[in-house]
Amino acid sequence: MRQGSGGRGAAIRLRAAGGVLLAAHLLVVAWITLRPLDVPWVSAANLEPLAGIKADLERGPEQAARQIGGALLLLAPLGVLLPLVGGRLDVSPLASLARTVAAGALLSLGIELLQTGVPGQVVDVDSLLLNTVGVALAHLAVVPAARARLRRRSARPRTRRAREEAPQGATPKIPRVGIAP
Repeated sequence: MRQGSGGRGAAIRLRAAGGVLLAAHLLVVAWITLRPLDVPWVSAANLEPLAGIKADLERGPEQAARQIGGALLLLAPLGVLLPLVGGRLDVSPLASLARTVAAGALLSLGIELLQTGVPGQVVDVDSLLLNTVGVALAHLAVVPAARARLRRRSARPRTRRAREEAPQGATPKIPRVGIAP
């Protein structure tokens, strides 16, 4: 079989595409969250969990949907892109979720900390919570089903020739009996 053909080459191309998409997404997130804003006034930092969400809900459903939905969607693609770049199919779903959510939470925390020095940007602990929940929801919605599909796809040979050349399993090992002392 040629180098780069078959499942291994496709996996490498998929991981590389995931890396490019991840880098592009992180650049967009940095531009959205870390650019200085020219605003007449800036509200105080929100360090009380769920206070900002409660205030958004009090402003009405349209405002709440825009604010809360935006925070949920900002880092949600990381829930899919991080496991894609990792490229492992046989991994515990719980461990994958935990790693992905932890990485999303740390990235969100980093963004919030960097915003302290950006004019017009305000630190909001609810953004941290919503960004992390968005990463978790995206991961749960896409990654387990995609991994299961890819495992099924890689388990079966695609062509007749591949089925004929497929290994039939491991050769059984027969333990050797030595001469007794």
